[in-house]
Amino acid sequence: MTHLIKPEIQDDLLSRGYSRRQMMRTAMLFTGGAAAMLNISGEAAFAQAEDDAAPGGKMIRIGLNECWTGPMEPAQKAAAATFANANRYSPSGEAERLIKTIATVENVPEANVAVYPGSGGILSRTIVAYCSPTRGMVMADPSYNNVVRVAKYVKAPVALVPLSSDYRHDVKAMLAANPNAGMYYVVNPNNPTGTMTPMAEIEWLVDNKPAGSIVLIDEAYIHLSKGYPNNTAVHLVRAGKEVIIARTFSKIFGMAGARAGFLLAQPDVLKKIQLYEGDRPSVATVAACNASLTATDIIAARRKELMENKAMTIAFLTKRGLRVIGPSEGNMVMVDWKSKSNKEMIAIYKAQGVQIAADRWPIWPTVGRISIGNKADMEGFFNVSGKILT
Repeated sequence: MTHLIKPEIQDDLLSRGYSRRQMMRTAMLFTGGAAAMLNISGEAAFAQAEDDAAPGGKMIRIGLNECWTGPMEPAQKAAAATFANANRYSPSGEAERLIKTIATVENVPEANVAVYPGSGGILSRTIVAYCSPTRGMVMADPSYNNVVRVAKYVKAPVALVPLSSDYRHDVKAMLAANPNAGMYYVVNPNNPTGTMTPMAEIEWLVDNKPAGSIVLIDEAYIHLSKGYPNNTAVHLVRAGKEVIIARTFSKIFGMAGARAGFLLAQPDVLKKIQLYEGDRPSVATVAACNASLTATDIIAARRKELMENKAMTIAFLTKRGLRVIGPSEGNMVMVDWKSKSNKEMIAIYKAQGVQIAADRWPIWPTVGRISIGNKADMEGFFNVSGKILT
């Protein structure tokens, strides 16, 4: 199995404390077996258990942070046109065109861009490339905890650092938790809280982290934030810093099921996480991504719709005396149910035909996450909540 890993990568893994047996386990992450076992593909890891039909009707699906609508019309047209020629691996250089579009939109050289089928692979590859039994991973708690399972699988120590009192990543506490970590993981806006960590604090972490480590900044929800595009960390890539910016097409672009994402980093970083050759989305998906990135009017309209529906949801919950954590810059809000655990509330809502987030954050047992859907979704949630929140 280890023959699948490039020789220079094998040498690097050995130097960071991996045994040859652990390298074989690592190879399995990207050859099917372990990947399926760990469910490293994002929110979809929880979709199977939560996708039951609603009793007596259609489930209101506001639990997986999916977009409330599908791929943009230009994306659908581009995908359909390309799929007609999907007998070819790359009929018209689709992947190369997408890389060029990303580089143009983000104002970085093409050498700083790599495309993957979803952002889950980006996260797991980065853990393998930078973490090890001797160099751990540090992240906020609560945050996007799929990465914990991958880190534990490769025997990398994991430090979970509580968010600050105003729900930022506590970057100084993160560095103190493991001053020699291989990876510091920052989700901005954070999932599940939707809160932003100020850029000055992220820059401090980048400037003070140990040499040879990486700061992975997960910007899955950045297009949904009101400060976009002035609040991204892409300038750190332009400045040559040791960072990775991870993006996905699963959120504002409405392509969660299509599986597409990209990362921005220095060329040597891209080479380091390329454990294997080739790992791209389908040509139809790539064409849809390419058409989506420049649909600025649609992006702005979707952001506006999200903000309106989110404000309506927050007003509804606070009027009923529930504490809503925030401010959220993503397509979700977290609410404190107070007297009931989130696990109980999941079952109660599901019985009424509403799917809210799985019970994933042990640090906050009475706090649940609600994804923001379209107006009809949220009104359906309000109607059900009127029966439950008495």
